Amino acid sequence: EQMTLLDLEMFQKIEIPEVLQWAQEQSEELSPHLTHFTEHFNNMSYWTRTIILRQTRPQDRERLLNKFIRIMRHLRKFNNFNSYLAVLSALDSAPVRRLEWQKQTSEGLQEYCRLIDSSSSFRTYREALAEASQPCIPYLGLILQDLTFIHLGNQDELSPGVINFRKRWQQFHILDNMRRFKQSQYPFQRDDDIIRLLDHFNDHLSEEVLWDLSLQI
Repeated sequence: EQMTLLDLEMFQKIEIPEVLQWAQEQSEELSPHLTHFTEHFNNMSYWTRTIILRQTRPQDRERLLNKFIRIMRHLRKFNNFNSYLAVLSALDSAPVRRLEWQKQTSEGLQEYCRLIDSSSSFRTYREALAEASQPCIPYLGLILQDLTFIHLGNQDELSPGVINFRKRWQQFHILDNMRRFKQSQYPFQRDDDIIRLLDHFNDHLSEEVLWDLSLQI
């Protein structure tokens, strides 16, 4: 619940023009709240990997990986796709995935990986998002990918002075959905002790150190 409240707080600060601007110019200066939210996603992912790989005993790593799988189950129930995919990207990352896990753990994780299967243009995730009711926090990475694809693949004007309204409609459809999700409210109470414990997921190791840890294990 606290992970979801942290997500929502930052997600609601993102201005819609920032998102459109990023698809066109990918400027951190012009999209500060969006950049902050993306960093939050990455921090959460590296924080999850760090907690698992810091454990020296195999049974402790197994216990924590299963703990994060249970957390993902709750995040999915909350329609918090952002935190869900941040944790999933950690559990499915090379430093974690390459280790030996019990068969039931590996099979359980594989079930969750299906949501973000990139084949068929992330169809499973898109269907889940379309069926999700509010409150809901979408995965921003795919929104940015779709907007960038639309921007690069379509001209602004069909001919001099003739606006390409089809492109504008596609952009509007994506951004209007995001605007709707930004109105989400969760009935959770903020727990400052847990928020302090999470510390915005800043306590994590770098990608290189995590890979070295994985090699040592």
